[in-house]
Parts: sequence; C-alpha cells; structure tokens
Amino acid sequence: MQVAWKSIGAIVALMLTTSLTGTYAQTNPNAESLSGAATASSASTPARLNLLQCIEIAQQNNITVRQGQLTVANSDLQLHQSRLNLLPTTSFQTNQGINGGYSINPQSNAFVQQTIHSSNYQLNASFTVYNGMVLRNTVKQNELTLQASQQELNATKNNVSLTVAQNYLNVLTGTEQLAVARRQAEVTQAQLDRMQRLVSAGSAPEANLYELRATLASNQVDIVTAQNTVDLAKVALLQSMNVPINQDFEVEPVNVPDPGLDPYTASVQQLYDVASSTLPEIKGADMRVKSAMLGVQVAKGGLYPTLSLNAGLSTIYSSAATKSTPNGQTIQQTLGYFTDPNGNNLPVYTNSPQYDRLGVSYGNQLKNNFSQSASLFLRVPIFQGNLSRNRVTTAKIQQQTAELTAQNTRLVLRQQIETAYTNMRAAANKYRATQVQVSSLEKAFEVAESRLNAGAINATDYTIAKTNLDRARASLVQTKYDYVFRTKILDYYQNKPLSF
Repeated sequence: MQVAWKSIGAIVALMLTTSLTGTYAQTNPNAESLSGAATASSASTPARLNLLQCIEIAQQNNITVRQGQLTVANSDLQLHQSRLNLLPTTSFQTNQGINGGYSINPQSNAFVQQTIHSSNYQLNASFTVYNGMVLRNTVKQNELTLQASQQELNATKNNVSLTVAQNYLNVLTGTEQLAVARRQAEVTQAQLDRMQRLVSAGSAPEANLYELRATLASNQVDIVTAQNTVDLAKVALLQSMNVPINQDFEVEPVNVPDPGLDPYTASVQQLYDVASSTLPEIKGADMRVKSAMLGVQVAKGGLYPTLSLNAGLSTIYSSAATKSTPNGQTIQQTLGYFTDPNGNNLPVYTNSPQYDRLGVSYGNQLKNNFSQSASLFLRVPIFQGNLSRNRVTTAKIQQQTAELTAQNTRLVLRQQIETAYTNMRAAANKYRATQVQVSSLEKAFEVAESRLNAGAINATDYTIAKTNLDRARASLVQTKYDYVFRTKILDYYQNKPLSF
C-alpha cells in the first residue's frame, strides 16, 4: 500500500488548480490548532478540512518552505543591490580637530604656536565607466538567480503538497475500508440473527451458530484494525502539516467515480516533453545553468581594465586664519632721499595706512576655501597572482556542475515518468482483474448464502466465501484510488488541471 501511495503524491501540484472548493479559514501560523478551519460553530464538533486547506496549512507551517521563502527574499535583495551598484557612489566626510602647541595652520600651511580649532568638509562621488561589464552581468546573473530560487520554492511547495496528498488519500482509503469492514460486520450480524432463529427452531445445527459468531468476532477485529489504520493515517497527515496530533478533525472525501479503463492517450515521450518544459524543478535547474554562464562572464571581467570617474568638493576652516583690515590710521614713513640741484639730500615721505589682523568668520572661510576636483582613474591589472584567471576557472567549473545537475534533474524526471506510466498500466490491469474478482465472489457469496439458508452447506464454507468477498472488496477500494490517481499523476506531467 505504501508503494501505491508514493505516486499519488505527485498530484499535489494539480490540486492547487482543482475544482475542489471550500472556504479558506485563517490558520494559526504557529500550528497550534485547526479550529480556524472548522466549518461548524460548536466547540465539540471536529474541524472538517478539505485537501486544499490541508495543503495551505502545511505550506504555512513547513520549515523547508519558510527557508525557501527566505532564500527568495535574499536573492531579491542581492538583485536590488546589484542594480544600485550601477549608480554613482557618493560619500560625505568631515573632520573636526583641535591642535595645541607648535602646529600647522591648515589655512596657510604655516607653523604657528597656538591652539587651533579646525574643520574639514569633503563630498566625493565616483562612477564606474567601464569594468569589463562586471556590474551589468552581475545584475543579469542575480535576475536569473532570483527566478531560479522562486522556481525551487515552487518545487519545494509541490514536494510538501505531495506528502500531504499522500497522507490525505491514506485517510480517505482507510475511512472507506473502515466503512466496508462495518458493512461486513452488519451482514454477518444479520446472518447470525437469522441463524439464531433457525437454531432455536431446530432447523439448523448449533455448530453453524458458533461459526457465525466466530466470523462476527473476526469482523470486529477487522473494524478495529481499520480504525487503527485511519487513526495512524490522520497522525501522519497532521505531522505532514506540522500540527500537533491532539487535534480532532475529519477530512472531506473526494468524489472519485468508478474509473473507466480506456488506454491512456499520451506516450512516455509526450509526457516527458511537456513536463520538461513546465515543471518548476526543471525551470530552476535551467536558470541555474544560465546564471552560472553569466558567472563566467563576471569572472572574466576581472581581466579587463577598470575606468572610473571621480569628483569632489571640499572646504576647510581654521581658527588661526586672519585677514588685514584698515583701521583708519596712517603713519609717515621715509621712502628715501633725493639730491636737489644744490646738492642737498632731502627725505621723501609717504603716509602708509595701518591694518589690524582680524579673524575670518566661519562662513567666509568655508566660502573662500571651497574647491572642486574631477579625475579619471584607470586601473589595468597586470599580475595579481593569477587570481582573476583562477576565478574564471572556478566559474567554469560551477557552470559545468550546474549543467550536470540540470541533466540529472531531467534524467530523474524521465525515470519518474517511466515508472509512473508503468505503474498506471499495472494499476489498470489490477483494477480490471479486481473488478472481475469481486463480481465473481459476489455471485459465489450469494450462492453460499442461499445454500447456508437451505442447510446445504455449513457455516465454515459460508465464512470462507464471505471472507474472500470482503477481502476483494477492500482490495477494490485500494485499486480504485490507486488507478485513478496514477492517471492524475500523468495528467500532472502534462500540466493539466485536476478534475473529478
């Protein structure tokens, strides 16, 4: 039975597009209760969940899905940052200082013996003009990385949903087999009651009564076994949803009519061609290959020169800065002497204005000392210990690894499709044979029941006939679900929506 349900798991991605309907209730993200999904208002009524609700709860609570969401968020952040790296970089810096004793006046670069307060302001900008297309290729690579992460997250969600669907269907199968076991016990109880009347009337031997009682006891054991199977299936379902098992709930049955046995129209190659172009794990692997190819181009960019444009604005202030200001006073000074015609040396006087040394205001210094600069910076790599070439080699190895991973993903997909197709054909044959078996055993049981009522056979022969029919009916339940969902698996590979 475990093997039968493994393939059923693949239907989960289809379940997200099914015609199953239901009200989506708010669920606790900490997975403490299923009460939010209950459809009844009474606290004593168990929650009733459909498959889509179980999948939604599982995807909200699953740790691997959450990790995948964080990976997508991180990839998106890296893409955003790589786009910002295309823009110029700017920075502002300032320096406030105090120097005492013998120091340099930053205003005049002269040595002075005093305490100086100084300020320095700089605004710088840099823009990469060319660096071997590293920045732009990095943006393209991060775009593919983000898309690959999103596809891998979708694949993770599908895998989580596979497990939920498998366990959900185990609950449905166990529930139906439990109903079959109870109907079997009801038939045995009715036959036991009738035999009790015949024995009391002396029309049948008392041994038949004991045989039927033993059969009824066996049916009760089958009911207990079936109930245990349902309980274990519910535990597995809750665990796959990451919900504590102390939850009282029921699952809504899926309307699965008796299937037809017409041959499946698509071939293995057709299934593979569609699946290889639609499944998220294949898309994610292909995007990883493309991302690795761009990684090689990014690494090769390290072999090329880097040209950048730089610009800056700066100004300074110093408390030692002074300027000369006229004070309105003059002083007579002798410029020299000249000799008149008589041979006398006469002095030459001039009136020189007098100045005071005053400090320069903070704002005026910032304005007067304001300067601009612009430059082109070229860096040509010549030898760096072969670092850039080794990075290229490493990037090529990563590309080859991604290509092999993509090839292996396709190989696994083809093998899964081949196995699913073979299992579908085997399930069809088994379902057809089981239908014939049940039909034959029903007729045999009707004959045995009639002969038992007529006293032509004993209760042992009747019990054997009934047991064979009961087992065949239980097997028919399993083969029915098995065959139907194996066909839905193949529909999933064809990217078809699930409908019943």
